[in-house]
Amino acid sequence: MHTRRTIFSITFIIVSLFVIDRLGGYVMFWINQNTQDLTGPKFKYIANEMREDVVIIGTSRCTHHYVSSILSDSLGMSVYNAGIDASDNIFSHYCVLNMILKHHTPKVICLELMRNDYAKMPTNALETISFFAPYFGQYDEVDNMFRLSGNYWPYRISHLYRFNAKAVSNIGGLIINRQGGSDNGYVPIPKPTYTLEEPIKIRTIHNIDEQKVEYIQKFINKCKERNIQLVFQVSPGYMIAGQDTYDVLKSIANKNDVPFLDYLSIGLFLDHPEYFKDEHHLCHQGALLYTSIFAHDLKKIL
Repeated sequence: MHTRRTIFSITFIIVSLFVIDRLGGYVMFWINQNTQDLTGPKFKYIANEMREDVVIIGTSRCTHHYVSSILSDSLGMSVYNAGIDASDNIFSHYCVLNMILKHHTPKVICLELMRNDYAKMPTNALETISFFAPYFGQYDEVDNMFRLSGNYWPYRISHLYRFNAKAVSNIGGLIINRQGGSDNGYVPIPKPTYTLEEPIKIRTIHNIDEQKVEYIQKFINKCKERNIQLVFQVSPGYMIAGQDTYDVLKSIANKNDVPFLDYLSIGLFLDHPEYFKDEHHLCHQGALLYTSIFAHDLKKIL
């Protein structure tokens, strides 16, 4: 009798946890699809609705540096800024690319790059792909990235766990709309009340992450397969960088005939600290001017 009661109790607990997980996953997916936080609507648009000719991909420097309307007016093409804040490196950008290509083939993709995209860093470079977990099972290449990160089976088993990375932000977005001022994916940063002092100096990193380099090449190959014009660019920062800082990325670009526009190493806007919110990000005033310069250079490439 005691054994049967124990088996019943264990079975009840397992079934209850399963039901809670599946119901919780359903509720969190609904929240994810209806939130108005910074990234939820953008993920939804990227996954289902994007139809623009030109797509800009990258991390927060992408989100806040490329004014979609200026690019669209200059190029005479529709433009979407698909930058994802804190997406950090090429692994996340590769996920974004695969989400787009499942339902749409842009004419042009511009990939904003950083040192994080080729260098070995002390943090786990695959952590940020957890942002894509709500779309688990919909994209083979993204699921392969989960296998690479070691999270494939946890996401496969638990539907609720898929929303762990952005749960608080998604729920908060049901209460507070944080989409104000968005221009087809571009999000302006207000001019700060202070002015930066001396620019920081960044060093060239020679410790190369070969896995990141492999995924940059995969990104290029995917674009070639679809006859997409790919452009690499590094936007300005209030930073002093050596001319060799992006040699690794420039070498890959050169080998694959991908145009590379480097505005950071040439020190663009270093004489205008008022254009920056911090060392890494332009405020809206700086983004307007930079986008005009980038649009001019991109137009010559296209």
